[in-house]
Amino acid sequence: MDWTDATAPDAAEIEAMARDAVESLPEMFRDSAKAVVLHVKDFATDDILESLGLDDPFEVTGLYDGIPLTEKSVSDQPEQPDTIWLFRRPILEEWVERGDVALAKLVAHVMIHEIAHHFGWTDDDIAAIDAWWT
Repeated sequence: MDWTDATAPDAAEIEAMARDAVESLPEMFRDSAKAVVLHVKDFATDDILESLGLDDPFEVTGLYDGIPLTEKSVSDQPEQPDTIWLFRRPILEEWVERGDVALAKLVAHVMIHEIAHHFGWTDDDIAAIDAWWT
């Protein structure tokens, strides 16, 4: 392959991969997952990093920002929509470091991980069924 004209996938291409992952979900989860707003940015903001207790923006590939479905009440008045943030540069960095996984598969794993948080799963719950995250 001639890499001289190759460029890294942009935010729109990462978003398309993430949306494909949502489309691949079982029907019973798909509509709820589609209701979550998706943003793809190069890096987490300083505020996000601070809230996570992180200094290095390459340490976070994705983030669910919202109230999990298991904690929602019909009487709640949401201040903002549930949102998933994917961070392009850390995802690309992890992809290069792994060297053994397709980029679309990595994006799907990050997206599904964040969607699992929307459904009320903890990191420990996710790791218990998906060795990728251990």
